[in-house]
Amino acid sequence: MDRNHKLSLRKQCCVLEVPRSSYYFEPKGESKENLEIMRLMDIHYLKHPTSGVLTMQDHLKDLGIEVNHKRVRRLIRLMGLEAIYPKKKLSILGDGNYIRPYLLKGLKIERPNQAWAIDITYVPMRKGFMYLTAIIDLYSRFVVAWGISNSLASNACLKVAEEAVERYGWPQIINSDQGSQFTSKEWTEFWKGNTQISMDGKGRAIDNIFIERLWRTVKYNHIYLHPAQDGKELYEGLKIYFQYYNYQRSHQGINRQKPYKRYQQVA
Repeated sequence: MDRNHKLSLRKQCCVLEVPRSSYYFEPKGESKENLEIMRLMDIHYLKHPTSGVLTMQDHLKDLGIEVNHKRVRRLIRLMGLEAIYPKKKLSILGDGNYIRPYLLKGLKIERPNQAWAIDITYVPMRKGFMYLTAIIDLYSRFVVAWGISNSLASNACLKVAEEAVERYGWPQIINSDQGSQFTSKEWTEFWKGNTQISMDGKGRAIDNIFIERLWRTVKYNHIYLHPAQDGKELYEGLKIYFQYYNYQRSHQGINRQKPYKRYQQVA
């Protein structure tokens, strides 16, 4: 649709077979109250990833916020969170045709680009929220690519993956969870013939523990301290922070080295 086109908006809608009511419709965002509830649940989830709907409801009640379980469940799903707890038939893979086994168990990570990990996390803002996707090199803890989006659509993950490969080449292994973004034909086809696909066991947060630690670091050291007004401010702030994380911050998990120095050992 083009407001400056010689055809009127009425005619454009008619040609495209789009109801004018759909064109003028503006979706209503979450209320300030819901955004605050989501922010509090996100902080709690980072510390207690086993918390389900009822536990979250009790936590909010302790904070003086009365909210029913249906509302808590809807917001948790909107945030893309899932409680970690024992489930039936853990040894059986899901029904998806694109689920792959976990390849990192017992594997000694001893060089850059041997294994990458990708994940998505909810990011609260002052007037809304977005989702952050990042890929980390497990050997160096170097963030090879990241991006933000306003939905959990798979194309956002593919865009970050394409950027990482364009900059640093193909890794030997790419690890993710079993989310719908990664159990898709597009995701599988992108890596086919170049990289082995690995996926966490269902409900096993420790399988992707390094990127889970990344989320905790980014949120506590930047996002919660500097809540963004909008997506542009969020992007600019994260750009500065990831520059600091990769090139200035020493990491205890790699003998207090800086990620970029360890990653530069790429042959």
